Amino acid sequence: MSMGYGIESQHKPAGAPHRKPARYLVVIDNAGAMVARLFTETREEVGEFDAGSEEVALMTRGLKPRQDANGSEWDQALEAHNAAERAGADVYTLDV
Repeated sequence: MSMGYGIESQHKPAGAPHRKPARYLVVIDNAGAMVARLFTETREEVGEFDAGSEEVALMTRGLKPRQDANGSEWDQALEAHNAAERAGADVYTLDV
């Protein structure tokens, strides 16, 4: 039997910094399969998943896509995609 009283208090969090939030969602063709890629404000990739998932529909509800993935600000982030894939990509700016 324990000599303590009640429930232990929670431990303090480690204090690790949070990751920057995703600001952009890019729906793009990747070798015949549509993928959704999440990027921070600085175009750093933070996630990639199937564009047909329910999460994509929820994240983009009410948002209008732009077709500006050919802009120079996307050159490094989307370097694995060819010009045709980038031209057909939908870029959503997420509400943060």
